Amino acid sequence: MLIISSFAVMHLLVAAILISVVSFANAFTRNDFPPNFLFGAGTSAYQVEGAAKEDGRKPSIWDTFAHAGNAGQFEGNGDIACDQYHKYKDDVKLMAKMGLDAYRFSISWSRLIPHGKGPVNPKGLQYYNNLINELTSQGIQPHVTLHHWDLPQALEDEYEGWVSRRIVKDFTAYADVCFKEFGDRVKYWTTVNEANGGAQGGYGFGFLPPQRCTLPSIYNCSKGNSSTEPYFAAHHMLLAHASASRLYRKKYQVKQQGLIGLNLLVFGLIPLTNTSEDIIATQRTQDFNIGWFLNPLIFGKYPSTMEKNVGSRLPIFTSRESNLVKGSIDFLGVNFYSSFYIKNNPGSLKKKNRDYIADMAVEVKPYSGNGTFADELPVTPWVLQGMLHSLKNDYGDFPIYIHENGQLTGRNSSLDDWPRVWYLHEYIGGMFDMLRNGLNIRGYFVWAFLDVFELLNGFERSFGLYYVHFEDPTLRRQPKLSAVWYSNFLNDRPVDSKITMKTEENSSVLANTHLVHIAT
Repeated sequence: MLIISSFAVMHLLVAAILISVVSFANAFTRNDFPPNFLFGAGTSAYQVEGAAKEDGRKPSIWDTFAHAGNAGQFEGNGDIACDQYHKYKDDVKLMAKMGLDAYRFSISWSRLIPHGKGPVNPKGLQYYNNLINELTSQGIQPHVTLHHWDLPQALEDEYEGWVSRRIVKDFTAYADVCFKEFGDRVKYWTTVNEANGGAQGGYGFGFLPPQRCTLPSIYNCSKGNSSTEPYFAAHHMLLAHASASRLYRKKYQVKQQGLIGLNLLVFGLIPLTNTSEDIIATQRTQDFNIGWFLNPLIFGKYPSTMEKNVGSRLPIFTSRESNLVKGSIDFLGVNFYSSFYIKNNPGSLKKKNRDYIADMAVEVKPYSGNGTFADELPVTPWVLQGMLHSLKNDYGDFPIYIHENGQLTGRNSSLDDWPRVWYLHEYIGGMFDMLRNGLNIRGYFVWAFLDVFELLNGFERSFGLYYVHFEDPTLRRQPKLSAVWYSNFLNDRPVDSKITMKTEENSSVLANTHLVHIAT
């Protein structure tokens, strides 16, 4: 009964939020936000650094995945990427010129500790010290992610990485090196990026490293068990996070005055119909996608819906482990891109050797958007706001950082990326509205700062604010219209009238389309 009430209220809330967001979307400035609210941009190590075989770095599971031709339908790898390893000073200058408060990046575990454990690589240590020093010298806060899908291949070869409990000890030792060496300047630590997405995609479906699955897959997984491994990988991510968090709080936090959190991929979830079956199914999907991690982090146990549907395949926390995991985040990092319709599908529970999707007992259908930019990601800030309100109601009022949010476009020579300008305009306007409505959001990071090597799109499609000329040996960076818009916003400069007219036009289409959708 509570579930039905919660999601029925959320569905009505979305309509109210939409009216508020659309009416406010063209009336915000940087100075309207709290002075301590952070605006930044992000990348990750394998996607941006390059220098994959230089200065002692060893392969990660992402190197292996990319070299096997798994960047979606496109060729490419991160051997060179944007070459930030050599061009970090120039990139930091661009960040400072843009006006970024913060830069979110990840540390390559196999660059810092090449074999995953054992000696620290002095060249890797020097690089990250240099990058962090360059950022802080420009007044840009470094926000560091320890693991962004690039586990050292050596640990995958030795004991199958996240599937094994042995990863907890090695991850904690790696985190200890990072806290010790960089914690005097780094105040924001995220242990694992998209922990839920990594467990699903890497160990259930096979479209993420390390490509383990037993489902029919276009990636032809050669190892794995889709029925059990996603749950074991997630369990060990939680234990590794909690172990690193305990270490940080016990050994470093008082002196360094930093915060530690975990990052999840959050989808907008919308019941396909207003029937109680689809509303309950939507809550169940949220339990499987978000509660899978937040329930242990807040309450010390998995959601009852998962315990019921997954049964003995779901690992169990001991009393000690439950207490270790519970309360181990200072903040939650959220990555948000897409929304889905959810339809109840109880028949999937009759399958033998069920996978993660079958355990949820739902059908998932992509939310198609409003049709303004048919080939791009739908713009749904009101759905994000509804989901965050739902998380607040279910799990409490902890700080949230929007770690990733951005628009995917084709990578071409045109720098007039209107879809991305509009996307940022609407979501940043939505951020202000979310703050006014009591959500505890502390920062917003655009994905991505540059045209990085994208996991499923290679270099053919991009989220970047800056165009990278990959055909140019210097890998020249050039600002897109979105970079100009974001910089103008961050520095409270007037926005070009053409940009204003375009965003107003798109906001009008957005409002008309979605008010009709909600009414029907």
